[in-house]
Amino acid sequence: MSLASVKSFLADHAPDLAVIELPESTATVALAALAHQVEPGQIAKSLSLRVNEQVILIVTRGDARLDNRKFKERFGVKAKMLGAEEVEAYTGHPVGGVCPFGLPEGVAVYCDVSLQAFDEVLPAGGAINAAVRLNPQRMASLVKAQWVDVVQG
Repeated sequence: MSLASVKSFLADHAPDLAVIELPESTATVALAALAHQVEPGQIAKSLSLRVNEQVILIVTRGDARLDNRKFKERFGVKAKMLGAEEVEAYTGHPVGGVCPFGLPEGVAVYCDVSLQAFDEVLPAGGAINAAVRLNPQRMASLVKAQWVDVVQG
């Protein structure tokens, strides 16, 4: 279902983009970087969090860590990651395949400015072996993401 929702989203909003499906798992930043032959930072990691009663997704460079102080300054609450069992229920994507495309209504997407260091990034594509290759500005535009600065460094 999740891979299908990503393909459907791209068909409707960016028919020139394709989901890259590989035979091996790309469920971690290290596996994805190796499989796609890019540096870990180019993997667009999606973090699923709860802000009060809302679920949000923050897409950041793969080698970055969330900065709790910056997060609290921006969102007004302490960062609270969704549990692994909650991720698919709220995003529609499995852990390791979470991406900003094909999300259910009400999940807000934010892109961290750290992604802007790259001309091309690879977010997952709704499955643990799928990804999409695109410019980070275009990714943010497609999903109507707000830019934030919430990672370390």
